[in-house]
Amino acid sequence: MVQQVILQRMGDTVDSVVVLEWLVSVGDTVAVGDALVRVETDKVEVDVESPFAGTVSALAVAVGDDVSTGSPICTIDEG
Repeated sequence: MVQQVILQRMGDTVDSVVVLEWLVSVGDTVAVGDALVRVETDKVEVDVESPFAGTVSALAVAVGDDVSTGSPICTIDEG
């Protein structure tokens, strides 16, 4: 099953983040809790962790993109 990873809210007042660096590539295998991407809020840099185990099948945002909470950032194939 292919799952979309959705950007969760990073804090009470954070509605969007900037993508600083992808820590995985398409084809990489990840476990639950592995860091996928490093993002920046208005105050801190944070690694977004994988909520699923599987193979990264697509990256939906690029480095430098401004991403809103609730937006898909990548897909993971759990198969």
